[in-house]
Amino acid sequence: MAKLYYRYGAMNSGKSTALLQAAYNYEERGQRVLLAKPLIDTKGDRTIVSRLGVAREVDLLVEPEVDLYALVSGIADEGAARGEPVACLLVDEAQFLEESQVDDLLELAVRASIPVLAYGIRTDFRTHSFPGSRRLLEVAHSLEELKTICRCGRKAMFNGRKIGERFVFDGAQVAIDGVEVTYESLCPSCYLEAGGVLPYRAARNARR
Repeated sequence: MAKLYYRYGAMNSGKSTALLQAAYNYEERGQRVLLAKPLIDTKGDRTIVSRLGVAREVDLLVEPEVDLYALVSGIADEGAARGEPVACLLVDEAQFLEESQVDDLLELAVRASIPVLAYGIRTDFRTHSFPGSRRLLEVAHSLEELKTICRCGRKAMFNGRKIGERFVFDGAQVAIDGVEVTYESLCPSCYLEAGGVLPYRAARNARR
């Protein structure tokens, strides 16, 4: 049975690079892959851009509320009729998917027998899950953490949002890297030292 894989990590952990490498591995063996990313990810427009300088145009820009199961299974059926079956669907920035679209990915793996490799980050700059990443953590067959390091050398877990050189901890959940802001991967210690707040602890203390 095909599976839904979620490979997640903090910013700069090589997620896009790993996705493009996976696509290359499939195609080196003569297999067809589909690359997708959510429309909300405006960085690179229709392109997945790795920080190593590798880039590739996606096959699908996923719009809000689109039925991914119907869309991808339809493309796969057309390809199979031409003798070009889809061997894998690779999704970049999967945290931006809607929860229903993550369910679509699971059904593509289970019902359409198309392996799905989704790549994304687990939490936002305030340590809250994105809806898409939360649902992926709930239903994916396989979870794999892609690791990176903090400025101090320890394992980075959180994503610090910066405007200029200043860390900020208020604002909309989605602000695309390099467009309005930049991000830095931080370990929990450096995140708190930069001014980050653990929101549930802060809320409890505020009630006292």
